[in-house]
Amino acid sequence: MPTKKKEKKEEQKEKVVAKKPAEKKVVGEVPKKKINPISLPRGMRDILPEDQLVWDRVRSACKTLSDAYGFRRIDTPIVEDTNLFVRGVGKHTDIVEKEMYSLETEGGEKLTLRPEGTASVMRAYISNGMFNQPQPAKLWYMGPMFRHERPQSGRYRQFQTFGCEVIGEKDPVLDAQIILLSWLILKELGIKGIVRINSIGTPESRSAYKQVLVQYFRSHRSKLSDNDKRRLLRNPLRILDSKDEGAIELKVDAPQIVDWLDDTSKAHFMRVLEYLDEVGVPYQLDPYLVRGLDYYSDTVYELFDEEEADERSQSALGGGGRYDGLSELLGGREETGAVGFGLGMDRIVSRLKSMAGDEPVKEEEAPVFIAQLGEAGRKRSLAVFEELRLAGIRASEAFGKESIKAQMEVANRRGAKWAVIIGQKEVLDGTAILRDMDSGSQEIIDATKIVRELEKKL
Repeated sequence: MPTKKKEKKEEQKEKVVAKKPAEKKVVGEVPKKKINPISLPRGMRDILPEDQLVWDRVRSACKTLSDAYGFRRIDTPIVEDTNLFVRGVGKHTDIVEKEMYSLETEGGEKLTLRPEGTASVMRAYISNGMFNQPQPAKLWYMGPMFRHERPQSGRYRQFQTFGCEVIGEKDPVLDAQIILLSWLILKELGIKGIVRINSIGTPESRSAYKQVLVQYFRSHRSKLSDNDKRRLLRNPLRILDSKDEGAIELKVDAPQIVDWLDDTSKAHFMRVLEYLDEVGVPYQLDPYLVRGLDYYSDTVYELFDEEEADERSQSALGGGGRYDGLSELLGGREETGAVGFGLGMDRIVSRLKSMAGDEPVKEEEAPVFIAQLGEAGRKRSLAVFEELRLAGIRASEAFGKESIKAQMEVANRRGAKWAVIIGQKEVLDGTAILRDMDSGSQEIIDATKIVRELEKKL
């Protein structure tokens, strides 16, 4: 005969079985396919919250220094007419031939995701009649650019650029100021920068130089890559910018463009160097530096970290130069003086992270944590958080958690010094609990004096 204890067990088991829903089988049901996650396109990246602190340092240095030098922000569209870059950057440059993200709309418009910022800023200067304002126009920009090139360390197909442009004057002091500003931004970030600089003269002086350069490389044509042979026909100056071993070897004995500069370009270049000497910007003369864009004239330069200066093909952090003919190329006024630079923000961030090593950049923690219990406590805590914000006291919270224990664990992980605890009882009493997170001691305070008490303790 079953005992009462055994009968009770059987009864409980029957209740559990009764509650369990019967499995339903649908005839002909197709099993669900696993949905694969969507991957990032090659060469793109996410800038995650933990990386934003370094990015904010770079953004802040760029903005603060450019503002101090009298530059004003300009934002141009990410998408521009393709002809802007074909005419401005150059039909036979690598950017236009191989690297642009271009599309044609249903209406037949040919558009391109901007591969660089200077042509867009000059287009904005012309189309908005900025030449009628006091000159020069000093403009800075910051944002994404796009190039379909091979991804590598510190280089992406969508990349962030900060740039400054001075449009409307030709004085060499502006070349020097632009170089100084870009160098100072690196210095502000703790990067010991060095400038490589050259003059490529005017289009007229370059024409004579190109003939001599072509003769030299033709005599060594067998050592050139197929790509450099094409450059020899279309745009021979680009060979000086080649990363191919054969071209690098031949470049050592190639004619130098400085020997073909006219007197005006020589005088301009010498004054730029004198100004740089005056303000103490370190530089190296590089007779083969030409940059990769057709719009440049006279001064051209690139910026490097001194510690990585030998790795020239990979480590340039930015560069720029003078481009007096770009306005005319884009339908603006002839001989509009212009000079500017662009900094590769991705590469600068990568360098800063490398310099920091294994030590992560830590966000400044909020010193106060607001904990709550119950619906009334949560409502009151929302209002207290706003009171603290208006008083300039940084606070954090975990309003989605109900357990006080779980909230205190979050407060400890975030390094809070003080916790304000508000529950149902505190709401009714018009009080709050103020806990010292280091000692664990706590006191009850008037709810109207939370801000005042924290200001004393902080």
